Amino acid sequence: MRLAANLTLLYGHLPLKEQFAAAARDGFRLVEILAPYNLPAHWFAKQLSQHNLQMVLLNTPALLPDFPRGLAGQPGQQAAFQELFKQAVDVCRATQCPAIHVMAGDLSSTDTLDQQLHTLYGNMSWAAQYAPELTLHLEALNTSDVEQYLYSHSSQVVRHLEVIKQSNVGMQFDFYHVAKEGQDIAEQIALCAPWIRHVQVAGAPDRHEPHLEKYGVLEGFRKLAAIGYQGLVGLEYRPNTPASAADLSWLRPLLDQGLVRF
Repeated sequence: MRLAANLTLLYGHLPLKEQFAAAARDGFRLVEILAPYNLPAHWFAKQLSQHNLQMVLLNTPALLPDFPRGLAGQPGQQAAFQELFKQAVDVCRATQCPAIHVMAGDLSSTDTLDQQLHTLYGNMSWAAQYAPELTLHLEALNTSDVEQYLYSHSSQVVRHLEVIKQSNVGMQFDFYHVAKEGQDIAEQIALCAPWIRHVQVAGAPDRHEPHLEKYGVLEGFRKLAAIGYQGLVGLEYRPNTPASAADLSWLRPLLDQGLVRF
């Protein structure tokens, strides 16, 4: 399993341009960026090339006035969803980023859940066929931080993926959201194993550095190894004490055991 630095959180206390250099100095070669849309795609491509970095994940544009957490599951917004998804794909193609987390949005106060899911399934099928070279992710977000998101448990995501049935659509599995929902990380990995395409990690309950002995984090990494997961692990947390270099000492046992590598 290879490690990826989430620039937006891990180095978010630094100016954007400095985040790339900081990640490279800390030994990373892979990075995630939540929303690389505030500057032209070629700017991000230049920064990545300059620092010998590869972007591996971004989110579809969100933070919209009426839909702050995305559009994929919002009836009546299909045209807007397609426009924003194309924007994400353009950035991926410019930067050679291989994956997109598709944001579904919140539960609607005017549409039924069935209507929202029907919209989600249609949008995801369209998106999978529009960008077949990319892997698209759905991710459950916990109800403590994101009270009304369309799905909060990994088991819900599995059910949706079973309906969507697109080979390039899978699960983004996040230790943090699973722990915040009070679920066992290793058990959830076992249940979701066929669908996991990307993993992220942060420490519950405050999204700082993970503690391997708390919330089943170490057992989660061991379970990933046991199921044969050889993909990426994004470090998507805010450092407890922000500095120009990340404190990655918590990773040492995982590195020593050969569970992860840069």
